[in-house]
Amino acid sequence: MVSQILFTLISCSATVLNLLVNIPNLAQNNDEMNKILIANRGEIALRIMRTAKEMGISTVAIYSEADRNALFVRYADEAVCVGPPPSSESYLRGDYIIELCKQMNVDGIHPGYGFLSENADFARKVSKAGLTLIGPSPEAMEVMGSKLAAKAAVKKYNIPLVPGTDEAVTDVAEAEKIAQEVGFPILVKASAGGGGKGMRIVERVEDFREQMDRAVSEAISSFGDGAVFIERYVGSPRHIEIQILADTHGNVVYLFERECSIQRRHQKVIEEAPSAVLTPELRKEMGKAAVLVAKSCDYVGAGTVEFLLDENLNFFFLEMNTRLQVEHPVTEQITGIDLVREQINVARGEKLSFTQEDLKIQGHAFEVRVYAEDPMNNFLPDIGTLETYVRPQGLGVRVDDGFEEGMEIPIYYDPMIAKLVTFGKDRETARLRMLRAIDEYEIKGVKTTMDFCRFALEHKAFVSGNFDTNFVKHHFKPEYLESKNDDEQEIAALVAATLVSNSTTPAMEASSSSKKSNWKANRM
Repeated sequence: MVSQILFTLISCSATVLNLLVNIPNLAQNNDEMNKILIANRGEIALRIMRTAKEMGISTVAIYSEADRNALFVRYADEAVCVGPPPSSESYLRGDYIIELCKQMNVDGIHPGYGFLSENADFARKVSKAGLTLIGPSPEAMEVMGSKLAAKAAVKKYNIPLVPGTDEAVTDVAEAEKIAQEVGFPILVKASAGGGGKGMRIVERVEDFREQMDRAVSEAISSFGDGAVFIERYVGSPRHIEIQILADTHGNVVYLFERECSIQRRHQKVIEEAPSAVLTPELRKEMGKAAVLVAKSCDYVGAGTVEFLLDENLNFFFLEMNTRLQVEHPVTEQITGIDLVREQINVARGEKLSFTQEDLKIQGHAFEVRVYAEDPMNNFLPDIGTLETYVRPQGLGVRVDDGFEEGMEIPIYYDPMIAKLVTFGKDRETARLRMLRAIDEYEIKGVKTTMDFCRFALEHKAFVSGNFDTNFVKHHFKPEYLESKNDDEQEIAALVAATLVSNSTTPAMEASSSSKKSNWKANRM
């Protein structure tokens, strides 16, 4: 009897010991990340899923009722409806999304960009639930999510900053005095801002008080935070951003720059990599600065450090985006690095698969954002059904989208239809390839930004590389597109009239009829 009790105790102790010994193995299995949920929609959800599939990782899509028949929903291994169309009732339901992950044995969450991607509270809840967020820590999100906190963090590393205030200002009289010291024109900017919201350019001291009040009001309504600060306005800036990657082992690298100066309403429309104006020396200097910005907040994962570049090629830290960027494909094209794969591997605890010395720029890439917007009406959204939707193809052409012919553009979300990317051995090859791809892209049913993108790519300022963020203000007027469309219609009418006048003989009529019949047969 005693021997049996001793045997039982020894067996139990061995079992407990075995469990304790295998705790690291259990953690390692969790790091394998066999299933991820993509807390996003559209083209970015689909883009993440494709990399996950290549890595042997199963995917879960969440979708609103408006996205029930979307491509990303059909592509995922599993899909769950999370609510009605408004994002506040679906894609922003962080607690519900976490609960779904628990129920479906999900290991990690990829937030994409937008929605919950830079939400520090959500990131904390994900970690508390025992899940892995494929992104940076909530602390890094908080530091870089506040422009003032970000400036304070990078100042310790002597990163160049635009002259202005380092702290929020609320007293109008004090702010006006500071503005005069900085020198007009100045920018009043929301600390928690983005996309041009809560931002006002002030040219004269007489306009300062009114513009500051407007900036504060807009910041409160957009972000729930009325904190603003003051910067000197850089009159002819270029928008240069540096892609960084950082792992949990202390390695941080920069994957060169993207030029994002072609913008409307302070939001990007055309991006390219590399920039047409950076010298190798300046590129290296900005890259090192971006790495220091990442280190200033113990950053982990993929992030983007944004800089302003003035007409004298002086650069100033602007902000850091703590997520994957919309324009990340151009960086992938010139480096050959799959940024989503690296994000997932870093989240697993792996080291980066390359060093700074391994990275080289190869060729040139452009991205145009295909928005359902009307450039002839101040780029206002144009919602409708994609009656015709035919993607361009061929060498060096990439289309990241989430739509197909017959689908509707929902009114509830960003109006971006696709990201059209071209790659070539040099800038001119990539530019001409983009023009060809734009001509091949057939979209009917909604107005798009494609005509504007063609206009910009053909403009002498863009071709020469001599442009800045004021391109739309200085070079574009809606009537330019209208006159070009009229010219194209006139040419088409002349061609049609010529064809009709030349098809009067019976032989030619028969030939024309035969060709038409064959074309129809081939299209069926």
